[in-house]
Amino acid sequence: MTLHVRRVGADAAADVHAVVGAAFAARPVLDPPADALSETVSSVRADLGSHGGLLATLDGQPVGALLFGPRGDVMMLRRFGVVPAAQGHGVASALVDAAVGSTLGYRWLAVLAREELPATSAFWQRHGFQVVEAASPYLELRRELESSWEIADADGMRALGERLGRSTRAGDVVVLTGELGAGKTTLTQGIGRGLGVRGDVTSPTFVIARVHPSLVAGPDLVHVDAYRLGGIAELDDLDLDTSLEEAVTVVEWGAGLVEALTDHRLEVTISRAMADALGDQELDPRVVRVRRVSA
Repeated sequence: MTLHVRRVGADAAADVHAVVGAAFAARPVLDPPADALSETVSSVRADLGSHGGLLATLDGQPVGALLFGPRGDVMMLRRFGVVPAAQGHGVASALVDAAVGSTLGYRWLAVLAREELPATSAFWQRHGFQVVEAASPYLELRRELESSWEIADADGMRALGERLGRSTRAGDVVVLTGELGAGKTTLTQGIGRGLGVRGDVTSPTFVIARVHPSLVAGPDLVHVDAYRLGGIAELDDLDLDTSLEEAVTVVEWGAGLVEALTDHRLEVTISRAMADALGDQELDPRVVRVRRVSA
């Protein structure tokens, strides 16, 4: 059997709703009833359109799902469920792993579990979550997420960028900070790969901004070099082929400029891991720190 987990948007609402309905209907009757049972295709579509979710399939059939619900630096996992016939095949664990890989920049993953279902709480605890609050009938469990990585080479930088690309959505702004040659454009190449966009991602220094259209019906990538911009407002004069609200915008040298563009952004800082040592010139690792800012 082939298990696959992918990030989805509003177009997957019917499949996600069917999975959530089947998963929660099979649970013991609770008082009060689970809110998930009142979901409709329309309500799921609205949530997926705003924040996205994950859909797991076994041999192409939808069997597991969750909705993302950001809350400051916490990403809530909502409507997490696996259809009864697919339980015991590692679907729930695969959803957790995919959620960790799809939420770069958040400090915590969190989930609400019913106190009447101790086996559910035990599942989350086996996956690194701990109870942080109890407000009957719910327990909130959280898992701290990684926020920095030591990257050994360009391939590693692109791989991290690919994960970052899969964590972004239309309207996101990614601000890259790092000295000349730190690897900002290399990271952006990975972001482009994660988004599935067209064209080779190269430094936009001489054109200031370059648009890479999506090849997978997702957001375009707008790659900006802000080094020569007097302010991010000058983007309005660049005659871009896409709206920034419908694209993922990656801005090199953007610190201090993009704050007026959006209150919600990813701040990525790249520094040399051995800044105070010459070391081996063949080995020049970087430390990449990712932080999500939300006003």
